[in-house]
Amino acid sequence: MELLAPAQPGAPPAKSKVVIARDDLLRGTGSTVDSRRMLALLDRAMQTLFDRDHANEAWSRLVRPGDKVGVKVNALGGRGLSSNLQLVEAICERLQEAGTKAGDIVVWDRDSDELERAGFHLSMGGNGVQCFGTDRVDYEQELVAYGSVGSRLSRILTQRCNVLINVPVLKDHDGAGVTIALKNMYGVIHNPNKYHPNGCNPYIADVNMLPEIRSRMRLTLCDATTAQYEGGPAYKPEYSWKENALLVSQDPVALDYTGWRIIERKRAEKGLKTLEAEGRAPHYIATAADAGHRLGTNDPRRIAVIEV
Repeated sequence: MELLAPAQPGAPPAKSKVVIARDDLLRGTGSTVDSRRMLALLDRAMQTLFDRDHANEAWSRLVRPGDKVGVKVNALGGRGLSSNLQLVEAICERLQEAGTKAGDIVVWDRDSDELERAGFHLSMGGNGVQCFGTDRVDYEQELVAYGSVGSRLSRILTQRCNVLINVPVLKDHDGAGVTIALKNMYGVIHNPNKYHPNGCNPYIADVNMLPEIRSRMRLTLCDATTAQYEGGPAYKPEYSWKENALLVSQDPVALDYTGWRIIERKRAEKGLKTLEAEGRAPHYIATAADAGHRLGTNDPRRIAVIEV
């Protein structure tokens, strides 16, 4: 895997890239995402993020043959507002072309029933891509801690993968303001309900600082094919819209900041108050960027948003 050269003394810090790839024809004339168009959209996003001419070259920056890759989806919203099945299939296809064995890929979330309700086909064992919830393997017995957080981690994370690809959904959250990349890691711990006070701040940032999560995280591929601007995290069709987009970055803080702005624009378009005015601005994003965390940047001057 290529390593980025260290910054030169006095050089301005590199901007965090967030790619927004859109395809207004992603669903054709129907309501279901077209698999071929999704694969092309994913390729365009990855090639832009890694500045490569071919998708395989981009994926080879992330994984090596022999890696065990966890694709952490969000299945809470059922078929209406969970990580898109066609997107996940496209990711798995490109991972295999980059040299990852199908059996070394696990698509997962906390609960197997939720995965099934979201349209995923459960598979545990054999040589194909694996798909199941933490409920099938449980959490580690020992607590791990950082800052205000002490949690047991999914054994899928600790025992089944050394590379983590985060596939959240772009949506509103009634407490945290938004739930995108950073909050999707609440699906990795055994006690997420404990960490919802104060808009989940600083808890979301602290969860993402747990070494077992941070050391494995390689990429966030946010599903914005269908997004939600109010009433989340459960699916509320009256507040959802077809954005037909992917947000892709290696900086989860920059991605969350960018996704937050998209949600705010949609709220303004619909005549709703800002999240700040509602008392639920996602302050955890700034915490994740602060000197005690440094998980990424929330400074728009240091974020390069590239729309393709």
